[in-house]
Amino acid sequence: MRYEKGRKDASRSRIVEVATERFRGDGIAASGLATIMNDAGLTNGAFYPHFRSKGDLVRESVVAALEAQSLQLLKILASGGPERAIEEYLSTAHRDNPEKGCASAALLPELARQPPETRKAYTDHFLFLVRQVSAALPQTKDTEGVALGVFATLIGALQLARAVEGKELSDRILAAGASAARALIHRRQDETAS
Repeated sequence: MRYEKGRKDASRSRIVEVATERFRGDGIAASGLATIMNDAGLTNGAFYPHFRSKGDLVRESVVAALEAQSLQLLKILASGGPERAIEEYLSTAHRDNPEKGCASAALLPELARQPPETRKAYTDHFLFLVRQVSAALPQTKDTEGVALGVFATLIGALQLARAVEGKELSDRILAAGASAARALIHRRQDETAS
């Protein structure tokens, strides 16, 4: 039985959506294709008409997650600037829902072990996010460097806050990360004003 193109596209989108959430929530290695396909409401055999391998699905899922994050970041920056972005990123809601959050914070160690084409796709999309933040910051000699520092601070703080035992310490890490990210931005603002 043949299905129309729209149905195939919808199935592919559903697989990517489920995989994106699974990978961020459980990790890439711990997310089997059978579970992903079952969660998508499809049979295992339906995977291969859409993707050649799990690696292809990983790459497309990471790209989809970063594209969604980029759209969300644009909205946040437009409504509240970098301060609001820091607040949203290091929120307890983001910490407590990795399956819906930042792919970088959830997957960096596993992404480092992916094939070059996946790492290249990640790098390209990550740099796009960095440029979005950079454009929202006061311009300096190295505004992109400041944005990289902010991302490193935010991602590291979120990963630590998720890893430690105890809500009190986790909350303190989120607050310290937010303070450090703000300090990076404001220190650069002070340097440009002088």
